[in-house]
Amino acid sequence: MGWPSNSLIGALLCRPHTGLPSGEGQRRLGTSKPARPSPESAFSALTCSIRPASPCSSHVCGGTEEAIPQSHSATRAKMSMMNSMSRMRGQEKGPGYTQTEAVLGESMQRFGRELGEDSSFGLALIDVGEAMRELSDVKDALDMEVKQNFIDPMQNLHEKDLKEIQHHLKKLEGRRLDFDYKKKRQGKVTEDEIKQALEKFDDSKEIAELSMFNLLESDIEQVSQLAALVNAQLEYHSRSTEILTQLSSKMDERIREASGKPRKEYVPKPRPSLDFSITETHNGGMHGARSPGARSPARSPARSPARSPAPLDQPSCRALYDFDPENEGELGFKEGDIITLTNKIDDNWYEGMLHGNSGFFPINYVDILVPLPH
Repeated sequence: MGWPSNSLIGALLCRPHTGLPSGEGQRRLGTSKPARPSPESAFSALTCSIRPASPCSSHVCGGTEEAIPQSHSATRAKMSMMNSMSRMRGQEKGPGYTQTEAVLGESMQRFGRELGEDSSFGLALIDVGEAMRELSDVKDALDMEVKQNFIDPMQNLHEKDLKEIQHHLKKLEGRRLDFDYKKKRQGKVTEDEIKQALEKFDDSKEIAELSMFNLLESDIEQVSQLAALVNAQLEYHSRSTEILTQLSSKMDERIREASGKPRKEYVPKPRPSLDFSITETHNGGMHGARSPGARSPARSPARSPARSPAPLDQPSCRALYDFDPENEGELGFKEGDIITLTNKIDDNWYEGMLHGNSGFFPINYVDILVPLPH
């Protein structure tokens, strides 16, 4: 239910004369001169003040989630798919969200080690990779802080407190209609029924008014939650600045070390010479003599046999590129591998088997040979 319009607020509050005895009716309806602002204006002001709260909480919460990487729709879909596959395999918990900094850091460290300790670039890659992994941990902490201390409370406000107020306003509207109906049937409906309908209307109005008042008076909680969001961002950027400052100092040191290394001169190796003098063979043939130091041409290696294709009576595909798994549950393969298809997870991922291993892999890495049945 949406928030009531101004015309509906007026209808909720403006009650016609009840037809009760004059004394009691005047006491109930307050026909004497009011000593304070009318209930109608106070209720209307409360409703107008709280009306923006619902779209505000929804948009602010949604916008904050967009700023958190693991809240992106594509990421949520992939994590959900990975968790589902973990449950299918009997695992209690699926793999968590992997920050892009962690993936980059792991790649840098791996190639840095492959380049070796004699490579200045390799050593620098290891340093930067370690910093990337630290930044990933800092971002994980930011995600957790923002979710627990801002997103979850804001969602609770939107899905519980504000919906409860909307429920009270809807109930108030129903009791107003009931009161109007019984008042119009005055003479056919007893005075007790009219009085009871009026009392229920007043009770609902008081409950709705109190719930709106309490929410507006407790906005210090929302301010505290917003402060938690700011503090989480501040801590994230402070730690990131500290990590990158230390890394920058390491890079300066690596540059000084690389500059201080003596430069090596390239010395080309002597090429073997061939003697093309013509000599006569014992049978009269001619051939070119070869110097003892010359090497005969290397024999071309035999071509490795082509990968045996999977039987064409079952769904299968051929790998177009190498795929290195980065997360648990992914299936790695090399270009040219024939993979047996077992399931289509979604528009971006297949599940298949290769060499007795099962896992999922991206659709755009393979060429379909035999499609899965629809």
